[in-house]
Amino acid sequence: MAAIDPAAWDACLPGEAECHVYYSACEAAAASSGIGLRMAAIVVETQGEVVGVAPFFRLDYRLDTPLQGRLRGLGDALFRHLPGLVVLKALCVGSPYGERCHLGFSPRLDAAGRADTFQKLAETLQRQAATEGAHLVVWKDLAPEPEREAGAFLSRAGFARLASLPVAVLDLPFRDEATYLASLSAATRKDIRRKLAKAGDVRIEFRTDIAGLEQEIDALYESTRAQSGLDYGELELLPPGYFAGISQALGERAVFALYWIGGELAAFNLLLVETERVIDKFLGMRYPLAREHNLYVVSWMANVRFCLERGIRLFQSGQTAYASKLRFGSRLVPSAIHVRHRRAPLQWALRRLSPWLGFDRFDPDLAEHAGKKAA
Repeated sequence: MAAIDPAAWDACLPGEAECHVYYSACEAAAASSGIGLRMAAIVVETQGEVVGVAPFFRLDYRLDTPLQGRLRGLGDALFRHLPGLVVLKALCVGSPYGERCHLGFSPRLDAAGRADTFQKLAETLQRQAATEGAHLVVWKDLAPEPEREAGAFLSRAGFARLASLPVAVLDLPFRDEATYLASLSAATRKDIRRKLAKAGDVRIEFRTDIAGLEQEIDALYESTRAQSGLDYGELELLPPGYFAGISQALGERAVFALYWIGGELAAFNLLLVETERVIDKFLGMRYPLAREHNLYVVSWMANVRFCLERGIRLFQSGQTAYASKLRFGSRLVPSAIHVRHRRAPLQWALRRLSPWLGFDRFDPDLAEHAGKKAA
């Protein structure tokens, strides 16, 4: 990333908080951490002008990564006895530190120019995969609009499509907190008000400088990740120094909401702030203190107020933990993965199995939500 002109990169992805300096900070943290993935970028230039960009990364990918709960035990047993069948070397467009594949094009390109630039990006990745002997090429977490542009080409190129985890977003066309609460069901409003009333004395602080709190914030994130009951391996690991690096790189675009109980830091949110969107990037809580003070609900309402006070109409709360987000009015935006194995017989099998391998099939909250919709 450091070899790419920041202004040229950001021109292809205007308004994104997850911009050139964000990915540069992620790359620096990952490089010094010893985590088994490596980050890079693809750039397409025409007559010296950058017209297409995308981050990508390399990792040893476990095919049982989507499996959760009891099914994950089966994958772990297979991995112990036959790791060569389960682990494949992969080149992935996108980032483990982004919920979307940040595929960007120069605003000066027309539709034909974008299609041609995308083809060059895809061909570049295929050549790189062949050079490195990668088993898989993966386009990770394509949002609906870029998938519409890229999906036909990827299908013709033999890629299999898998559903990824959707992204929860909350629309906020409300004038104030009371109007937002009125949009929810009576039972949900009652539950939120009850939990806020029982939260006790919680001091909320918004900061862009976390000097002195870096290790505590790292520990809170790891504590929450361990509590989740879901395990997506290296795709959800953060390198040491991630939060400090992002704070320094993004400045006022990275806001940390801190939740104090007395003198103890009980929870934090990392919020990435854009002109029209706030991304609730990561949450960390101290257990059981966070549960005793209902800090998930406290933090949700604090984030809603944060957006409303700034006239920001979209709050993106990410992947996983869908049950509460749906109750609190969020909608789910689909996300897709496109994958290709370099060996034709295995790719044929992957395409046949892809409808049953989607990440969304194994998330318990999504399974329950799908069951309610079907009923």
